[in-house]
Amino acid sequence: MATDQSFEDKYFDVLQNIEFGIVRVYQEHPELTDWDSLDAIEALTRCYTAETRGRSRPKIRLSNLSQLVFDSVEAMCEWRLGRQQPLAEGGRPPDIKMEPMTIDEIIACLKRVRKSINRWNKIGGRQGYLNFISEFVR
Repeated sequence: MATDQSFEDKYFDVLQNIEFGIVRVYQEHPELTDWDSLDAIEALTRCYTAETRGRSRPKIRLSNLSQLVFDSVEAMCEWRLGRQQPLAEGGRPPDIKMEPMTIDEIIACLKRVRKSINRWNKIGGRQGYLNFISEFVR
């Protein structure tokens, strides 16, 4: 009898990729806050939702730090969608094979990250989420 996987178990690698995109910006910009990250995740969710509805991307206005997070996480999402190949050190694509995800799956993962940001921000303050995930994602 098969056991049901939790959302986190099923999409662990994708969630980790998204969080890696956030942590990468946090490591370079320690002034980044949970709110900067949340703004970027919400903007990406709106962009991908518009795409599923056949609409053009909404106009997004983000702070400089939120834009950095947006760009970093979007690159991860585009890779997971099979649209873009990231570059490894040395400028070559890594030899990683994976099944492309659907936009709906990416949206669900972004929403799960949004939920985590809100939760850890309430627990740990303005960088609660960032400090929490930094322990696990490097």
